[in-house]
Amino acid sequence: MNLSSKLPHVETTIFTVMSKMAADFGALNLSQGFPNFESDPNLVDAVARAMKQGFNQYAPMQGDLKLRETISEKVFSLYGKYYHPATEITITAGATQAIFTAIAASIHPGDEVIVFAPAYDCYEPAIELFGGVVKPIQLNPPFYRPDWEEVSETITSNTKMIIINSPHNPSGMLLAKEDMLRLQELAEKHNLLVISDEVYEHIIFDGETHQSAARFEALSERTFITASFGKTFHNTGWKMGYCIAPQSLMKEFQKVHQYNVFCVNHPVQKGLAAYLQDPQHYLALPQFYEAKRDFFLKAIQGSRFNFIPSKGTYFQLLDYSAISDEVDVAFAERLTKEFKLATIPTSVFNKDKKDFKQLRVCFAKTEETLKLAAAILNEI
Repeated sequence: MNLSSKLPHVETTIFTVMSKMAADFGALNLSQGFPNFESDPNLVDAVARAMKQGFNQYAPMQGDLKLRETISEKVFSLYGKYYHPATEITITAGATQAIFTAIAASIHPGDEVIVFAPAYDCYEPAIELFGGVVKPIQLNPPFYRPDWEEVSETITSNTKMIIINSPHNPSGMLLAKEDMLRLQELAEKHNLLVISDEVYEHIIFDGETHQSAARFEALSERTFITASFGKTFHNTGWKMGYCIAPQSLMKEFQKVHQYNVFCVNHPVQKGLAAYLQDPQHYLALPQFYEAKRDFFLKAIQGSRFNFIPSKGTYFQLLDYSAISDEVDVAFAERLTKEFKLATIPTSVFNKDKKDFKQLRVCFAKTEETLKLAAAILNEI
C-alpha cells in the first residue's frame, strides 16, 4: 500500500547521518548535541527514590504539581513573571514535543510562520504538517542577529507566528533586550503568536543575561516558552521539558498534549521537583560550561579555524574558509572519514542551504575528549 507523504521533503536528520558516520568510521563525535559525561548522581538518586516510592503510574496530564510549582517559582525569581502552576505550565516529553504541540494547537492551513535560519530542524516539518507556510529569514555571521526591518517587511495578513531561539543553536549567539523589544512591538502590532525556544536558558557566558520572553509583559501574553531539563541537567535521553504560556494559550496547548502523549515520565518528574529545590543546580551552569568552552578554544587557538567565542549553548561554530573551498557538507564528511572527527555542517539549517563555510561542534564533553578533538583540529 502506498501512503501519500505529508512531509515529502523530510529526510533523515543531519544529526543521525553524522552520528552514524562517526560510528562507521570510528570518529570522535562532536556532532550531536549531548554530553558524554554523567548526570549528577544526586538527581539520579532522586529519580530512583521516586521509583522505589511507587511513582510508576500515570502522572497528572499537566505534570506533577510540585514540579509545576517549582518551575513557577524559578521563572518568577529569574524573570519576574508569574505563571500559575495549575493553568499555565505543562510538563512535556522534551522541548521538541512542546514545540510540536504549540504549533499543532495554533497553526491552521495557510498560516504563515516566520522562522530564523539557521533553525533547529524540528520547526519547519511541524509547521508544514499542519498546513502552515514557512517564511524563513536568514541570519548572517558573525553575530546572527535578526534584521527587524526585514522581519517587518516579511509580515503579511497571513502571518500567524514567529519562532525565536535564544541562546541560539547552532550559532551560540544571543538575542539582546533591543531584539526582544522589537519582537514585542511587531507581535502586538500584527497580533502574532510567538514560540520562544529557550532550551539553553541556563547556559550563557561572559556575564550576559538571558532575555527570556517572560521578561516582557506584552510579549509574554502571546508567547509559548519551551524549555528542556535534558539540556540543563545532562540527561537528554530522559526527554523531559516543559512549556509555559498564558492560560488562554495553555488551554489550547493541553487539548493537543492530552491526546499526543497525555503525560510524561512520572518518577523523573518527582526527582526533578526535589532536585530543583537547590537553585545552584542550574545557576552554576554558566560557569561550568564557560570553563569547557574556554578550555576547548584555548586548545585550538593555534589551528587554522577561525571562531568567535560562543555566547551561549554548548555549541561552537568553526569557520574553515582559510582551509578549504569545499561546501560544508563535503568538508564535514571528509573530516569524519579522513581525520576521524564528526561535526555538523551548518548549511543544512540555512535558507536555500546557504553555505558560510562553518561547522558546529559540541563542547559538552569531558576534557579528555576535548583535548583529543583539539589535537585533530590543530592538524588540519
